[in-house]
Amino acid sequence: MPYQPDDYLSRHFQTSAIDINQKVDELAGITVPPDSPNLPLYREMLMTVIRMAQADRNRWDAKIMLQTLSEMEQAFSLLEKFKRRRKVTVFGSARTPAGHPLYELARELGSALARLDLMVITGAGDGIMAAAHAGAGLDNSLGFNISLPFEQGANQTIKGSSHLLTFHFFFLRKLFFVKEADAIVLCPGGFGTLDEALEVLTLIQTGKSPLIPVILLDKPDGTYWRSAMDFLQQQLADNHYILPSDVQLMRIVHTAEDAAQHVSCFYRNFHSSRWLDGLFVIRMNHALSQDALQTLDKTFADLCLNDGFKQQSYCDSETDEPELCNLIRLAFAFNGRNHGRLRELVDFINLPQNWVQNG
Repeated sequence: MPYQPDDYLSRHFQTSAIDINQKVDELAGITVPPDSPNLPLYREMLMTVIRMAQADRNRWDAKIMLQTLSEMEQAFSLLEKFKRRRKVTVFGSARTPAGHPLYELARELGSALARLDLMVITGAGDGIMAAAHAGAGLDNSLGFNISLPFEQGANQTIKGSSHLLTFHFFFLRKLFFVKEADAIVLCPGGFGTLDEALEVLTLIQTGKSPLIPVILLDKPDGTYWRSAMDFLQQQLADNHYILPSDVQLMRIVHTAEDAAQHVSCFYRNFHSSRWLDGLFVIRMNHALSQDALQTLDKTFADLCLNDGFKQQSYCDSETDEPELCNLIRLAFAFNGRNHGRLRELVDFINLPQNWVQNG
């Protein structure tokens, strides 16, 4: 006998005189701005909670749902005022002591990023996190703390400020570390640092997260990330567990200034990307020359399912982001698989010699 879901809400419709759909429509109508394009989404959120209530799940499930929704709403509310600023998430060991070469390197990193008007996101703790925030200063810092059974205090730069969020769930904290990041800088650290590194790479490799710079920062004589890269090359790439070009998703640097400049150069022409009507669209600050477009068609044809690359202006399908209407677009039928090669394409379009002069 085929499986048939037990739809509690449908049964409620059948046995109750209350029209739940009508009540949800009324509630949405008095709470959501009438011109909001998100009305159907909010309505579906309400229906999801109603389904949960109708099924009367166990208390633990209900508390997870409540805590998740509450933490996400609080995070969205705080981060709304910083949404137009680019941000860099910095990971590294909380056990790195003040005065250690890596601590000083992280402090220099925070300062270098702040000079470029980039905000620094960390887990708000000690070690590398405290150093990066100290270098950036409070105005350029965001802290995503985690509530633990033992004391987990925020560092002195971010403690007690409105730039601090505290999460109960690790998975939500990790979501915002990546969601808010326009770049990731990883300093040497323990299991947590490696966990973040591999998760970020997995999200980018699979297209679940937008392409952003992933920078591995170590002191000039350090071998932490070089040893890690050797392992990834020899054990993953050489054994075909990842594509050869996937290693291009990461870059090793040895100075704070190089790390900051790497982020800056990534956004020199590349602005952002999205999927639109089946095409992958890269928004750019400068139009590409005809020679550059011809080179793209020859050199990066493996990224296209068909038809090659097309440079185009803002179209009516993108009315949800009118503030970006002045940006030129590079559109193509991306295969959705080779994000390491996509990173190489971004490096190509960021070269000034490939832009239309005064374009």
